[in-house]
Amino acid sequence: MSNVYRVIDANLNRLKEGLRVVEDIKRYGFNDKALAIKIKTLRHKAKIPQNDFIKFRDSTNDVLKSSTKDEQKRADLNDIITANFKRAQESARVLEECFKIVNLEYSELFKSIRYELYEIEKEIY
Repeated sequence: MSNVYRVIDANLNRLKEGLRVVEDIKRYGFNDKALAIKIKTLRHKAKIPQNDFIKFRDSTNDVLKSSTKDEQKRADLNDIITANFKRAQESARVLEECFKIVNLEYSELFKSIRYELYEIEKEIY
């Protein structure tokens, strides 16, 4: 299970980080209180106990921790929002799938988060 737990840990972090980036840009960059609150609420919904997973973290030996050239290019705040929405959606999908092995309730939670992200992204664009 340690390999599944490592995937879960990485994607919990990735999901929350992506949501935080979008939340802060909507809050501070665009003064969009309504969307910032929606994202913040969703980020808090994704908070589950991480103690079982964090002990399997191995960021030192992550084989893909270097950024790609595409990850280093952003034209404006909207590009950053788009990239981080995709990051959060993809992470929610990975969590949904991995939790099918570990905890079906959490699998459904992350499925619902993924669909909420699709709706919020549509609302923004």
